[in-house]
Amino acid sequence: MYTAFFLGSALLLIGSAMACNAVTASATSIPDPALDAPLSKVKGEQTAVLAGGCFWGVEAVFEHVKGGSDVRSGYSGGSAAEAQYGKVSRGGTGHAESVRITYDPSQITYGQLLKVFFSVAHNPTELNRQGPDTGTQYRSAIFYSNEEQKRIAQAYIDQLNRAKVFDRPVVTQVTALQSFHEAESYHQDYLVHHPDEPYIVINDLPKVENLRKQFPGLYKTK
Repeated sequence: MYTAFFLGSALLLIGSAMACNAVTASATSIPDPALDAPLSKVKGEQTAVLAGGCFWGVEAVFEHVKGGSDVRSGYSGGSAAEAQYGKVSRGGTGHAESVRITYDPSQITYGQLLKVFFSVAHNPTELNRQGPDTGTQYRSAIFYSNEEQKRIAQAYIDQLNRAKVFDRPVVTQVTALQSFHEAESYHQDYLVHHPDEPYIVINDLPKVENLRKQFPGLYKTK
């Protein structure tokens, strides 16, 4: 369901279309991960696959993170046959809306990516939902591709929960990556192509702004 808001007006227009529901962007200041991989001494390419609700906003955030070379929206957790937006958005496919981040480990660590993920990209305390979007397709999840990523992710979640950084426990799943299926072309760079769309203005641009304010050393213009 697509919700269109007209700012500065008492008129609220609700139209129907296939899209992500509105969710209020917020940011939480969190500590660095106690366990992390060191910066590599040589340039390279690694990937991280993360799920945190509607992929438009998560993708937009990581497109502005230094060290990232490519960010794609897609689906993880289900089969290739079910990796279609119309199916995933109805639920029951096993997929989560996800993003795949290709990054240079000599510029940014996996733990630093997770810090951005937990603090500004989404709310990791919401179980099988983000804001008004409900269902496992909107779950918070980290799809690890190796044992190091698994250790860093699980240790960070345990660290945040022990420190009670959030009002509620982090419920992010840490799951082995089986596959990542790139989403339809119209979902890629959605914020770039639709910067004035009400949903983007209200929900996703604030996430990017939170990144700029909270992580000035990691922020880059696109």
